[in-house]
Amino acid sequence: MQYRRFGRTGWKISEVGYGMWGMAGWKESDDRQSERSLDLAVENGCNFFDTAWGYGEGHSEKLLGQLLKRHPERQLYMATKIPPKNFTWPSKPEFKLEDVFPAEHIIAYTEKSLKNLGVETIGLQQFHVWEDAWADNEEWQRAVEKLKADGKIQHMGVSVNRWEPQNVLQTLRTGHISAVQVIYNIFDQAPEDELFPLCEQLDVGIIARVPFDEGTLTGNLTKGTTFPEGDWRNSYFVPENLNSSVDHAEALRPLVPEGMTMAEMALRFILSNPQISTTIPGMRKANHVAANLGTSDGKGLPQQLLQELKGHRWDRQPTEWSQ
Repeated sequence: MQYRRFGRTGWKISEVGYGMWGMAGWKESDDRQSERSLDLAVENGCNFFDTAWGYGEGHSEKLLGQLLKRHPERQLYMATKIPPKNFTWPSKPEFKLEDVFPAEHIIAYTEKSLKNLGVETIGLQQFHVWEDAWADNEEWQRAVEKLKADGKIQHMGVSVNRWEPQNVLQTLRTGHISAVQVIYNIFDQAPEDELFPLCEQLDVGIIARVPFDEGTLTGNLTKGTTFPEGDWRNSYFVPENLNSSVDHAEALRPLVPEGMTMAEMALRFILSNPQISTTIPGMRKANHVAANLGTSDGKGLPQQLLQELKGHRWDRQPTEWSQ
């Protein structure tokens, strides 16, 4: 496992972290299977785990708390997120801060997360949605300062809405944010335009989420793919999105190097960017853990292939189903 500096936190975190949404927000998740996968990740050098209260109303956080107790000898870094008070993902431009992240809500849900995780301080707390129009609102800033002063959190971060990497730039300039979590993958390269240069300038850590484009970049989806009833992906992969996503994935297939899967190529694309602190694929099963963590060998992708993949950038606009 390779480790990278996580911005101004100074932490050395595994360049392949662990995204824990699938352990509570998707169907077919199983706690015993999740625990085995988490333990295997720790054994193979993963030390960064990303969860949220919104993942099963604290269930994913509790799984992470149990992991910490099983490995007291390891330095494991945890990141969680505060849900929006109106429980609407993503945020919308017309939303006001007082309806989404009033100070009392920020503090109350941090307390909930502390209890679920079974810890006295959270390494990285994050806003689970965001609008840059709130950047200069002192209410959230005061709440963050209080949580830090009280020792409840060490650092604050923002998880940026899907396909809106520019919707956090002014907020980063306030100096209150230590890390940003943004969708970045072969298709979603827009963060390279403005967000990544600003993060480098301000020494803000970058968490690349959705490395497989919710599964498209595994190469396993077809236009006939269906998901279990109640699975979140049913509301995301509406026909309009599923058909287009499969077409874009199929266009990549000729570029996959011999002996490599599309999923491995997708992760190596992200890891080839030195600006990325860590990427957080979801991993419910042990074979996923082994495959994903195995990409952290410092090799990246050949420069020629990276240039070809740059041509597969797919700029999309938020829609009703993009969530």
